[in-house]
Amino acid sequence: MSAFNMRRRDVLMGGSAGIILGLTGFGSDQNMGLGFGGKQAHAADLEAALAPRTIGNPDAPIRMAEYFSLSCSHCANFHNGTFKQIKKEWIDTGKMLFEYRDFPLQGPAIYAHALARSVPVAAYDGMLDILFKQQKKWTTAPDPVTELAKIARIAGIGNDAFVEIIQNRPLLEGIVAIAQEGYSTYQINSTPSFVINNKTVIRGDRGYDAFLAELNKLAA
Repeated sequence: MSAFNMRRRDVLMGGSAGIILGLTGFGSDQNMGLGFGGKQAHAADLEAALAPRTIGNPDAPIRMAEYFSLSCSHCANFHNGTFKQIKKEWIDTGKMLFEYRDFPLQGPAIYAHALARSVPVAAYDGMLDILFKQQKKWTTAPDPVTELAKIARIAGIGNDAFVEIIQNRPLLEGIVAIAQEGYSTYQINSTPSFVINNKTVIRGDRGYDAFLAELNKLAA
């Protein structure tokens, strides 16, 4: 069993009692935040929660998938920098369909990914922005899950609903399966990693020019 598999298994086998105890006092499900839609956020069925998260033209000639971890500082840098230019030049112009694919690298990261997939699809990008902007705060906290619970409240997800999310084993296993498929199919073992048209793999955020060289070949 690879180190990747062991990390994923260890995450799923971790006990939840300590997490639940650490979340007391953070409010109820009736808190409403920035339009993320409290009850909708945790009532979505599993199939919808695990459906691909994409932006752009579904019929675009170029499809790029990013394997990312919400705990990865390099992923945060990509989303705050290179991605904005890719979105402007390729996604917004209809030339690319971009897909987010989960690849959580640390225990708490999988709960962040589960949280993001539990908000309405229209709010997914906004939740990623919040989680990336507050990444240092929740990843370095003595109790990262408690910090994630605070972020969940911004999205209108109260304490009880958040506990349901991080205890939703099928959801967590589905997220692991997305990462495992990337590992098995494309040998993804670090983040961020990108797969273009199910063929070309780019590892790491090499800057916009590195992506441009590959994208121009496909667009020619």
